[in-house]
Amino acid sequence: MGKSTTAEMFRTEGIPVHDSDAAVHNLYRGKAAPLIDAEFPGTVTNGSVDRSRLGSIVIGNSAAMRKLESIVHPLVAEDRDIFLNEAREIGAPLVVLDVPLLYETGGDKLCDKVLVVTASADVQRQRVLARPGMTVEKLEAILASQMPDAEKRRRADFLVDTGMGMPAASATVRWIVARLCGGRQMSE
Repeated sequence: MGKSTTAEMFRTEGIPVHDSDAAVHNLYRGKAAPLIDAEFPGTVTNGSVDRSRLGSIVIGNSAAMRKLESIVHPLVAEDRDIFLNEAREIGAPLVVLDVPLLYETGGDKLCDKVLVVTASADVQRQRVLARPGMTVEKLEAILASQMPDAEKRRRADFLVDTGMGMPAASATVRWIVARLCGGRQMSE
């Protein structure tokens, strides 16, 4: 959908962003690795989770995915809470939580407003299938585990449609920042 690109647009506007995917990557190279290895033997190499091996076990296996989430989600929440405390300390008027499964994990309850990054189904499919190692089967399994985009759009306070091009998405981000910050000038 362009979620990471949109998060970068907020950073450019001086808004602190917590990237849950980046937190997971860091955890996979750190404190989550031994916990995941204990539950899913053979998925850690040289102290780091092999995402491909782990994916082959959990994608399409709801019980394994729930087990993985029970390990990783609390650690990501801890990282997010540290980020939020730091943002409060510096007086940030706005922060962004870049979360891939916000509604599915109940993370929307932590937010005052929810922004959904969206694109047409065709654009989404093209972008995802262009990723290394992605297959139609993996895409279908991922989509089956997520809330439909139409439902996310219905529930959102703000939408950024990246299918309209990045200049249009960037203009929408600037409008959202101005609206939520009441015209307050942001800086890095």
